[in-house]
Order: sequence, then structure tokens, then C-alpha cells
Amino acid sequence: MRNISQKKRIVIKLGTSTLAHKTGKLNIRRMTNLVRVISDLHNSGKEIIMVSSGAVGLGAGKLGLPEKPKETKLKQAVAAIGQCELMHVYDDMFAKYSVTVGQILLTKTIINNESHCQNFKNTIESLVGMDVIPIVNENDTIAIDELELEIGENDSLSALVAELSGADLLLILSDIDGLYDDDPRTNPDAKPIHVVKEVTPEIESVAGGAGTSLGTGGMSTKINAAKIATEAGIDMVIMNGKDPELLYDLFEDKEIGTIFLAKK
Repeated sequence: MRNISQKKRIVIKLGTSTLAHKTGKLNIRRMTNLVRVISDLHNSGKEIIMVSSGAVGLGAGKLGLPEKPKETKLKQAVAAIGQCELMHVYDDMFAKYSVTVGQILLTKTIINNESHCQNFKNTIESLVGMDVIPIVNENDTIAIDELELEIGENDSLSALVAELSGADLLLILSDIDGLYDDDPRTNPDAKPIHVVKEVTPEIESVAGGAGTSLGTGGMSTKINAAKIATEAGIDMVIMNGKDPELLYDLFEDKEIGTIFLAKK
């Protein structure tokens, strides 16, 4: 039995493919529905922490770029534009349901520094205690490979956030229904795997490469996130974010997506 309905503190990771059209611009209808359902879950007593992708993709879309820039300084500039846009939209949308949001930007240095890490935990506790939904993202204007500050993708970041915040569940919304025994985009006979009791080499082998041109993740990064979360004693679910109403089914313990069971 999944017992998802009993989970109280939930980290929800929203990928670029969930938040944006292929143009990079916001998928307004989907974001509107996501915010409505997440606000409803929040109102029901769930402690929601969001990890949101989309800053670089939205910045590229706002500038009319066909894809994310490769050059570091341009990527940083695009991230600055996109992060502003992203939080403005979240603030405006959540305000319609009288829900307050707050932004936290992280780098690997913060997570690896004990005192900084404790400050992050304290901030999360304070925000959640004030009935605020924290929205976490990597600080893409600062975190770059050359400085070794970069976590690099938000699937692993969301697992680290779940561990540090003492979450009961990590929920990754993606553009795929869950984990399959092969890539369903290329193999129509691929079969879904609904429950993963342990991340074995066999499970890792079915994970593909990177996702969309606007995102940085793929199934392999989600498997890595599952390893971090389950090792920390946190269940993780991968599900499709295209229909936010399915979140209600998930929290009624219906079989949605793939659940990776925590190590006890």
C-alpha cells in the first residue's frame, strides 16, 4: 500500500517540460491548474515545498531564443531574466488563492557548508511555519561549472531539498507517466513499472538520456534523485504533470506514476 494520503511534508519538483511550451514560453493553462491544485493541497494541511525549473527556459523564451544558450555568461543572463519572470508568475497565481510564496536560491556551496545548510533548514521551517510555500531553485546566475558551485539539474536538487527539509515525500512532475522498462517515446510496447523497491543496476539501465531542449533532466537524473531520496528514508513518486488533477488521485492512494520506496 502506498499510503501517499498520509504524507504531510511534500517536496514537489516541477520540470521545464511541465511548466513551458516547446517555445520556452509559459504553458499558462497548465500552470494555472497546477497552482490551483497545489493551493488546494496546501489548504488541506499539506506542507508544500516546491523546486521549480524553468528559469533559463523562460528567459530564453522571453528573449525569443530558439534554445538555451551554451555560453556561460549568456546562460547566467538568461537565468536572471527567467527567474524574475518565473517568480512574478508564481506570486501572482498563488495570490489568487491567498497563498503566499517565498523564493530560495541555492548553490552546491550552501548545501555542502554545515552552517549555511542549517540556515537553509531554519528558513524552510520558518516559512512552512508561517504557512508559506517555499519555491527553491538553483542560483543559475552564480552556479557555474568553472566555480564548482553547480548541482546542475533540479531532480537531484529536489532530492537534496527533500532530505534537508525532512520531507515525507518527493514528488517529481515530468512529461512522462513514470518509469518504464524501455523508452515509451521510441518503443510503443514499453511497460510501466509502478513500484520500485530498490534502485538496482537493472533499474538504472532502463533510464534514458536528457529530456527536452529546454530542460536539463531526463530519466537518469530522476533515478539519481530516487537514490538520494530513498537512502534518506523518503518515498519518491514520478508522474506526468500534464494533468494536475491526477494529484488528487495520487493523494487518494490510487496507482499513479512510479513510486520508489524508501529504505527503512
